[in-house]
Amino acid sequence: MTALSDPPHAAPATPVDPRAARQSRVTGLILLALAAAVAFWFAPGAEAPATFRISRPGDALFVPDLIVPAGAFLYAATGLLAFLGARQFLRGGARWSSLSLAAGLILAVAALLVWATSGKAFSLTGMMQATMVRAVPIALGGMAGVLSERVAVVNIAIEGMLLAGAFTGALIGSVLGGVSGLFAAVAVGGLFGFILAALVVTYRMDQIIAGVVINLFVLGLTSYVSSQVFQEYRALNNAPVFRPIKVPLLGDIPLIGPMLFNQNIFVYGALIMAGVATYYLFHTRYGLRARAVGEHPRAADTLGINVYRTRYINVTMAGMVAGFGGAWFTLGSVGRFDENMTGGRGFIGLAAMIFGRWHPVGALTAALVFGFADAMQQKLALLQTPIPSEFLAMAPYIATMIVVAGLVGRARPPAADGKPYVKE
Repeated sequence: MTALSDPPHAAPATPVDPRAARQSRVTGLILLALAAAVAFWFAPGAEAPATFRISRPGDALFVPDLIVPAGAFLYAATGLLAFLGARQFLRGGARWSSLSLAAGLILAVAALLVWATSGKAFSLTGMMQATMVRAVPIALGGMAGVLSERVAVVNIAIEGMLLAGAFTGALIGSVLGGVSGLFAAVAVGGLFGFILAALVVTYRMDQIIAGVVINLFVLGLTSYVSSQVFQEYRALNNAPVFRPIKVPLLGDIPLIGPMLFNQNIFVYGALIMAGVATYYLFHTRYGLRARAVGEHPRAADTLGINVYRTRYINVTMAGMVAGFGGAWFTLGSVGRFDENMTGGRGFIGLAAMIFGRWHPVGALTAALVFGFADAMQQKLALLQTPIPSEFLAMAPYIATMIVVAGLVGRARPPAADGKPYVKE
């Protein structure tokens, strides 16, 4: 017989995960801190409206400027941030903490842009176009990481592959032209991918150490040639730059057109590679074999899949993608090579890969976040905000830490990632 004190239909209480509760409280504190920053730093004195230009001179379709009342927007953003923060802090669970943090960061960035543009005009279209451009090497680095880690090879050498592609593109492009420089950059990236595969697959060298060795080797070699050879023979460091190619009709779409359809071949190449890599990994039998090698290489070997060859092929392809991304720094941007000009974009590409959950489209999407942070720091410098330039230059790296630490809580890498395979 049921005890009188027991409710007849009472459901057992769901225990609260202490880790989830702690994450929820931390998220709430971050959002409350952002609300305080907007309220006490941005809102006071921001009374003039902020003007965001969408159309540019010569556009076939004119769209009126977006005029935002700065004061009202900033106080509204403060209220929303405070509400999200208090809700996360008091509810004690982390079910929506990642979503709340993402929404809060978007609100904070919007508030920062409105505050910086108060009483001024700002080209939103130009910023979105710059976002796409600056996301290219990060996206390609992230896709190189996806191709490698899907077969359980940790590719720390992406930074070196990007740098090798940039150097080769500048050198060969200066001598033989931009197209030859581009193909040479892809080939050199593939060569370093093959070397990495040989070190970690055949000789079973520690994957992290092998990647660091390649990074240091490429950095030392390119720095030496840049300082000793390019300084004397400047003609070897004067490559042509690929110009933007406007897609008819699509390039005239407001905001989206300049961002996606009026770019150089590196932007189009990144978009195409994201689609091709997704189709290869998730819709072909070769991609299925690659993912099987990354999840359970012994089972894949039992089914007749050559684990070693699969890893060689994927890591070499990853190097070719990274070499293409490295050529962007020279053939797609400035036309010349400078020492260590990649600036850690390979490591940010790895963060984009993690944020994108080891998926090519996810890596591209994450790269747009980092590209936006990079473009924003330049635009804020042009608007002459009181934020020191050193802090603005840190924006892409701060975004990397926030994304990886706060938004990637449950991302699961391939099960065999980083583990050498020994055939029995």
